[in-house]
Amino acid sequence: MSTSEAEVTVADAPQAHRFEARIEGELVGFASYVRDDHRVVYQHTVVGPAYEGLGIGGLLARTAVEDGIRRGVVVEVTCPFIKDWLTRHPEYQDRLSGTPGA
Repeated sequence: MSTSEAEVTVADAPQAHRFEARIEGELVGFASYVRDDHRVVYQHTVVGPAYEGLGIGGLLARTAVEDGIRRGVVVEVTCPFIKDWLTRHPEYQDRLSGTPGA
């Protein structure tokens, strides 16, 4: 299977405490969080096995991190995938209000 970012939609699903990636309405991945008015903690990212390697995890990570930046809250990352994504995208480091986790 092949896909492009244009076919993937990522939206915040606050009732489920996660960002969800969908293709044609089908849930294909998510990035979970705990969030309040001052802080967000990105905990876990999951992409369905059939959709791995298509950039969906990176799209989830970027959307989540950019949301935290936009909100102006402290961003903490305990999710190993998003931590790794941040090391490959240092342009986000200076824009984070908090430390992306240790």
